[in-house]
Amino acid sequence: MTEWTAKEMPRLDGKTVVVTGANSGLGFEGTRAFAARGATVVMACRSVERAEAAASELRADAGGAVDGDLDVRECDLASLDSVEAFADDLSDDYDAVDALCNNAGVMAIPRSETEDGFETQFGVNHLGHFALTGRLFDLLEKAEGIDGDARVVTQSSGAHEQGEMDFSDLNWENSYGKWKAYGRSKLSNLLFAYELQRRLDAAGDESDGSDGSDDPGIRSVACHPGYTDTNLQLRTAAESGNPLMKVGMKAANLVLGQDAAIGVEPMLYAATTDVDGGAYVEPGGLMNMRGHPTVGRSNDASYDREDARKLWEYSTEATGVEFPV
Repeated sequence: MTEWTAKEMPRLDGKTVVVTGANSGLGFEGTRAFAARGATVVMACRSVERAEAAASELRADAGGAVDGDLDVRECDLASLDSVEAFADDLSDDYDAVDALCNNAGVMAIPRSETEDGFETQFGVNHLGHFALTGRLFDLLEKAEGIDGDARVVTQSSGAHEQGEMDFSDLNWENSYGKWKAYGRSKLSNLLFAYELQRRLDAAGDESDGSDGSDDPGIRSVACHPGYTDTNLQLRTAAESGNPLMKVGMKAANLVLGQDAAIGVEPMLYAATTDVDGGAYVEPGGLMNMRGHPTVGRSNDASYDREDARKLWEYSTEATGVEFPV
């Protein structure tokens, strides 16, 4: 087991980090860690009220003020209009973004649709973050970054191993299984993260400066938190309407779950260390479900280049967001 902890993060003074879902769970603990190192953390959350309450709690925990700064902004990943408005406003107020942590997500909920008509787990977990990353690409490209490159860190899950891509029914209109849909959304996160890095690599290889182009200076890294005790499981149980599931989730969190401050370490490691683009950072302990971060490997399906290409093309058309790579 590796022993890296958040205490080994570098100073991040002058850096801007965007964290989706920053008001609770992994996003909350990630925000705490980034701000403690001097970063300005943009808390991109669906509920401004809950995000403001979370920011107040973080400031109180730090003795009245965090070392860096907290900037609460509305960003509803279930609405492409909200994502666009968030990105536009951020571009008005910031010159660069040094790290984007695509962290927010929903898990194993009954079938519903986003504002734009996508199945919610696929729409929020993948398409919302795809659109957000594309709309912030210019700010990422302008950043000095962390250890030389800006970072796009995409949070997946061990559940990606149960995911299967079906391009004839990505939005589960013909059939729906909530856990299967969650697995597909988490597999989509990985296909996106790796395809983005391949495109960044190709852009860097083609750039010799003769045509005025430059290496984007961005790394795309994937991660997963292992089994972490957060309110994501409890929301899943509440959505199910099954009281036994709620009891079971609480018991599992108590017995198996690690603290969110440890579960967020793969995301922090991916954002701040000299990890290669295209890496997969996961817990290094028991069954890669617990412990401190290490670089591992996701399942074979996540490295399928043809599926990644198809998903990228679909996502571009579905969101209307074009990447310059």
